[in-house]
Amino acid sequence: MEFSLIFESIFIISIMIALGSVISRTFPFNSDTRKLLVSLIVNIAMPSIILSSILNVEINRETFKMITNVFVLSVIINLLGILIGWLFSNTFYRHSTKKREIALLSGLGNTGFIGIPLCAALIGPEGALFAAIFDAGVDITLWTIGVLIIQKNRQFSFKSLKELINVPTLAIVFGLFIAYFNMKPPAVFIELANQLANLAAPLAMFYIGVLVMNLYRKKTQDSGQEIWIPIVVKLIVLPACVALMVTYLNLKSDISQTILIQSMMPSLTLASILFAKYSADENMGAFTTVLSTIVALITIPLLLYLFL
Repeated sequence: MEFSLIFESIFIISIMIALGSVISRTFPFNSDTRKLLVSLIVNIAMPSIILSSILNVEINRETFKMITNVFVLSVIINLLGILIGWLFSNTFYRHSTKKREIALLSGLGNTGFIGIPLCAALIGPEGALFAAIFDAGVDITLWTIGVLIIQKNRQFSFKSLKELINVPTLAIVFGLFIAYFNMKPPAVFIELANQLANLAAPLAMFYIGVLVMNLYRKKTQDSGQEIWIPIVVKLIVLPACVALMVTYLNLKSDISQTILIQSMMPSLTLASILFAKYSADENMGAFTTVLSTIVALITIPLLLYLFL
């Protein structure tokens, strides 16, 4: 992997986030505009980049085996991050009431909004495909174990599983289905997916830039000193553990690079939404997401330089 490409990609992401911060001054950021941006990203851009990746990669039995491996490793890595965050919070802030939030923010990363576009830019279509599978593992962990952790009464509800039935997940299933049966969609459909896939990175980065300015305007303060734990664990400790893990696993280079990059992603963008839904600390989720994203612009290229 060319390190010049890594720094170039991170630089472009930084510029797009800055542009998002600038354009946020031109419209009111409320629940309606937030829903619009999220809907465009989740329901159009992300499914398009997933389908575009699948349609541009040769899918065979060996590829399906690698996809399974990536999904299983994703769940393991997510749970490992949650565990490390929980251990850190118990060690440094034993009496904290934010242990649930800290654990989830430490383990679950922004593997969709940032991870998939970045892997596509650095590795290519295969990287985007494996990144999408990794993100599916994050979704599974979030809406099962994550929901169980964040709820105060610890009661699991199968209604939460409905959140797994979303457009990106359906795009993965549909794409793998037509690939498995060797179906070739019309050329115009493939071109449409390729064109819409180009929206993923700009829209996602603009959205994060808007979040940055929104929090700045509100002068949101962090929810206690504990905020350093998910940032350190998610951006440094967990990637180091994953780097050690992949050195002992005989994985294809594209897979190991994708897994490593995805493990370096900042905290989950949907954290504040999830926390609000289950009466957790929404401000902590939003602030950690934004701050960890800014810090990740520095840590991602540095860690890739060290580990690759």
